[in-house]
Amino acid sequence: MSATVIHRHRLATRLWHWVNAVAIVILIGSGLGISNAHPRLYWGRFGANFDHAWAQLPRFPAWLTIPANYNLAISRRWHLFFALVLAFSLLAFMIVSLLNRHIQRDLRVRRRDIGAAHLAADVRAHLAFRFHDPEAPGAYNALQKLSYVAVIFVVLPLVILTGLALSPGMNAAWPWLLDLFGGRQSARSLHFIAMVAIAAFTVVHLVLVILAGWRNELRSMLTGRWRVPE
Repeated sequence: MSATVIHRHRLATRLWHWVNAVAIVILIGSGLGISNAHPRLYWGRFGANFDHAWAQLPRFPAWLTIPANYNLAISRRWHLFFALVLAFSLLAFMIVSLLNRHIQRDLRVRRRDIGAAHLAADVRAHLAFRFHDPEAPGAYNALQKLSYVAVIFVVLPLVILTGLALSPGMNAAWPWLLDLFGGRQSARSLHFIAMVAIAAFTVVHLVLVILAGWRNELRSMLTGRWRVPE
């Protein structure tokens, strides 16, 4: 019997996925290069060498940073350009996903999705490497919905807004941004925490893609067509 193939991802979702993937990799690499200039994190409005830091970061190795050699100016240029790519691609994705009802249809978290019994069953299914509902194979499970909603509507906006708060030009135009986050150093700390959350999500996402069958998952994100596992 031939396998069932369904159309799982719309073109807008696939385009945003790959633009986002490139942007995040470059933003993390260039951000780590920027961090190496002063690898300490503070809360409040001020932070310097002799102030109390809540976190002492490592100096990240060259194979993780963009560029590979320490160059703060170039790291900032890469970071700024791809921050704009990330922000505008997220905005475009949200608008298109509202128009084609991707958010309402696929990402809407319903009351039953967050019930303790439903979440426990979803966790057990993941531990048994069952990642889809046989009765609705194209639907996102509860853990997918919750993680995607958290990243799209909380973590990505947070990393964008805190990044804007770190820009002197934006401070002049929108001084309320610094007040919103409690000062420049608090914004920088939140920016780093949001980056760590995005990096952790990316690692977990890649692991689950491999466990679910990376060829099938990759094909679905390139062509939209996904073969339903037997």
